Amino acid sequence: MKLQVSERMKDFEEGIFQLLNEKKEEVEKMGKKVYNLSVGTPDFPTETHIMDAVIKAAEDPANYKYALKMLPELTESVIKRFQTRYHVILSEKEITDVYGSQEGIAHIGLSLCNPGDIVLVPDPGYPIFSIGPSLAMADVRTYELKPENNYLPDLKSIDEEILRKTRIMIVSYPLNPVCKIAPDSFYEELIPWAQKHNIIIIHDNAYSDIIYDGHVGKSILQFEGAKENCIEFYSLSKSYNYTGARVGFLVGNEYLVQNFKKLRSQIDYGTFLPVQYGAIAALNGPDDGIKERCAEYQKRRDALCKGLRKIGWNIPDSEGTMFAWGKIPEGYTDDVAFVMELLEKSGLLCTPGSSFGKLGKGHVRFALTLPVEEINEAVAAVAASGMIK
Repeated sequence: MKLQVSERMKDFEEGIFQLLNEKKEEVEKMGKKVYNLSVGTPDFPTETHIMDAVIKAAEDPANYKYALKMLPELTESVIKRFQTRYHVILSEKEITDVYGSQEGIAHIGLSLCNPGDIVLVPDPGYPIFSIGPSLAMADVRTYELKPENNYLPDLKSIDEEILRKTRIMIVSYPLNPVCKIAPDSFYEELIPWAQKHNIIIIHDNAYSDIIYDGHVGKSILQFEGAKENCIEFYSLSKSYNYTGARVGFLVGNEYLVQNFKKLRSQIDYGTFLPVQYGAIAALNGPDDGIKERCAEYQKRRDALCKGLRKIGWNIPDSEGTMFAWGKIPEGYTDDVAFVMELLEKSGLLCTPGSSFGKLGKGHVRFALTLPVEEINEAVAAVAASGMIK
């Protein structure tokens, strides 16, 4: 018997993080210490009041049934959070839960796209931005993010013929992997431009609580007219270290949210109730921990970026996200080969930029997931490796 699989699987290669992990294990077996700055999993503990809420709910046998929908208390918590944090008023019908932003972005194209519709995604950009629409058989096109334009899309340069066929544009600031924020003027231009071209804007708002140097993260829904054509994914993973629980929300235009909610009702039975109670505790709890973690991420950013610049590797300061981004050092051309050599010679493990699109080639991304002391050690190890000329 010859087994057949779908043609789309030809487009999916083995994940870069699996390959990096195999290389990491190989280096560790040789007795070398590895400073793993590749995967963006927060290393801070989840706050006690969140875990206590999960534990209490998990002890109630009634909470092991199908959830089917969001708890009313969770809906109210999201409404309260957006009102106090972003000054955005949401109604119940403008909110639905998802199993984290990754799952939401993977599936939302199925509710919005017909085969062949164009979806615009950033290059460099997070891989699910492209993978999700491709699963819906959309025609995925990239828009370029270049340093000379502060990593913002040049809307005027996008071909009118492409715009006539475009159904969705995905944007995200602060943007993983390039670690840039967007000024208010960008959203003030983007929203009416998209409305003119009948384009739905999906904003991935995963990192608005991890922004540095006194800047304040925003929701796209804060801007005039946004609810006419914009929806936003909001996640508890990074702000609250609730990563493995997989809790996020789609908010914004009521018609688009309810349309997606109808699709998801066909493929899941709701978020596990103890996880929902943990999310309620997170959203209604104090913001002190969020601010403290942001300050600690900034210290780590300073240790890494300033430390590498001091030894001759020009990595600019991250403006937001729990990552840093920069070009590979002079004398190197292949970012994947460079990452492997860097791991072997220094023990520092980062992610090749080519994993994030064509314009990511020649770059690397670091996750700020180690304490300052270990980041300092990693920088010293890179200096001692002799790879930075």
